[in-house]
Amino acid sequence: MSTAWAAVLLVGLGTIAIKGAGPVLVGNRPAPARLQHLFDALVPALLAALVATTTIADGSRLAIDARLGGVAAAAAVLAARGPLILAVAASAAVAATLRLLA
Repeated sequence: MSTAWAAVLLVGLGTIAIKGAGPVLVGNRPAPARLQHLFDALVPALLAALVATTTIADGSRLAIDARLGGVAAAAAVLAARGPLILAVAASAAVAATLRLLA
């Protein structure tokens, strides 16, 4: 087994252990209010970080390309309280147009 596969296996087992430990240790008790507020703030921040890194990163370098235009178009539609399907369509149209022009 290569080192990479051993790392993947180790991370997978660690993830399973962490996910299994939550219900065992906490049970049916709700999280404390301060911790719940932290979780509520952490979820959108992590999602935004994932979107940002997949949009403007290409391996180990910065890549400003059509993906960024598509995300910006979707953000504009959502900021104007437009429907999600319109945001997806606008994102696809802008990204496709930018790729066509490049």
